[in-house]
Amino acid sequence: MPAQGKHRRPKSDSLGRGIAAVTTGGAVLALPVLGATTASAAPAHSVAAEKAVAPVSVTAQVNSVTKAAPTKHSVVSGETLSKIAREYSVSGGWKKLYEGNRKAVGENPNLIHPGITLTIGAKAAAPSDAKAGKAAKAAPAAERTATAERADRSERTTAAPAAAPAAAAPATYTNDLDGWIKESLAVMAQHGIPGSYEGIHRNIIRESSGNPNAINNWDSNAVKGTPSKGLLQVIDPTFQAYHVPGTSTDSYDPVANITAACNYAADRYGSIDNVFGAY
Repeated sequence: MPAQGKHRRPKSDSLGRGIAAVTTGGAVLALPVLGATTASAAPAHSVAAEKAVAPVSVTAQVNSVTKAAPTKHSVVSGETLSKIAREYSVSGGWKKLYEGNRKAVGENPNLIHPGITLTIGAKAAAPSDAKAGKAAKAAPAAERTATAERADRSERTTAAPAAAPAAAAPATYTNDLDGWIKESLAVMAQHGIPGSYEGIHRNIIRESSGNPNAINNWDSNAVKGTPSKGLLQVIDPTFQAYHVPGTSTDSYDPVANITAACNYAADRYGSIDNVFGAY
């Protein structure tokens, strides 16, 4: 039996073709692989050219997505509007993101709940027709109100200041029995002393006939050294005891005499009106 020699598998002249995956930064290129025995040159698309192709960045991908149709994002625990806006490179930041999702987020942009869905790239909701109508109606009214207020302020500013009310002139009284009684009544009113014009006048006419300098030098008071004096014939001790502040200390003074006598009569009889004789 002839000796069996070792046989080597002949090399194939045909081109052995396969696919080699060349990875450059995430971009996968399918390149034909030639057999080892071929003298053909490699394809024009070299590895160097492949490296020259810039990988697509995540940011560019996100921007392209953001610029395209709105993207949905489900909020997870720990996220904030600022973080999400940065993640999706939202133009205008978290404020723009909040404007487009106010209804979902609520009135507090600092508080977003896990599970809510945000629309990245959504536009802020336009006011409803009803609200727009109300705003349109309110604007002219507000403008009219503001105009009226400005006109009112202008009128108040330009108007001449109102003159201060004149101080009431002090009352004047005639220097006679009528004037003395009226002035005494004014003083009595200030001190709460009762009495009327008629009651005072009636007693004056009986006691002195209206003479402010009248004096009684013959009765028991005169005998004691304290004669009755003035319009209402008041002795000095009584005048001093019932003298009313603000009036003269002279017992002959008509106003002082009337006022002191009425003060005494009020203390003893309730009022000068109740006196119809010697008192």
